[in-house]
Amino acid sequence: MMIKTFSPKAKDLTRKWYLLDASEQPLGRLATAAARLLIGKDKPTQSPHFDGGDYVVVINAASLKTQPNKMQRKTYYRHSGFPGGLHKRSLAEQVNLNPSKVIEHAIRGMLPDNKLRDPRLKRLKVYVDENHHHEAQVPIKLDPVKGKK
Repeated sequence: MMIKTFSPKAKDLTRKWYLLDASEQPLGRLATAAARLLIGKDKPTQSPHFDGGDYVVVINAASLKTQPNKMQRKTYYRHSGFPGGLHKRSLAEQVNLNPSKVIEHAIRGMLPDNKLRDPRLKRLKVYVDENHHHEAQVPIKLDPVKGKK
């Protein structure tokens, strides 16, 4: 008897919607949970070459939870490409300017760097407050401690 290897197909794919609250758990734990859902790690059909992950909606990005000193210590760098063009910004400054970009940056860093990263990031929806327009999709709210429903 010969057992064939299962390879997922696009027609077999069903994507769910999940809701994560940024005010309930630290940034790293939130980013890890979101990256697992975007990749589809908890699905039995997970495959490294196939994008079978789910949609993730993150709310309350403005009330981000971190360690007490991390808001001042953590620094984001960018460079213009010209000599002397290094720009620094602390986490507190970045949260004041664009809190959703902080969460997107953290989740992007936890996804593998391949051609599936951009389609996965398109399924990530980050909102500054608790209002989002994905009620019709009935997202499943995840428990921040267990990562389960």
